[in-house]
Amino acid sequence: QVQLAEYGGGSVQPGGSLRLSCVASGRISSINDMAWYRQAPGKQREMVASITYYGTTKYQDSAKGRFTISRNNDKNTVTLEMNALKPEDTAMYYCNADVFYTGSFYSHDYWGQGTQVTVST
Repeated sequence: QVQLAEYGGGSVQPGGSLRLSCVASGRISSINDMAWYRQAPGKQREMVASITYYGTTKYQDSAKGRFTISRNNDKNTVTLEMNALKPEDTAMYYCNADVFYTGSFYSHDYWGQGTQVTVST
């Protein structure tokens, strides 16, 4: 099986920074698109940033200019650098990846368990 594990969540003051990372492990052949989503209590899950295999990025308007998504295909990792954090960024952040697993010609969408980001004084 394939697992995604997120790291780097925590509590930070407004204006601060956090760096989230996600590591995919298991019987992985390659990974297509990767993305970071977030969900606040009582709210819909929303995509914050995405990145293709070759590095084309897409950002939610509220994150553009503050967040940066990157990936390392050799290490099967994706990173989200978050700067100038605001209280409204508070949410559970989830890693998402479309993974080609070993022995299959099909890809499957996987989710991490989530890492909490809290922005407050």
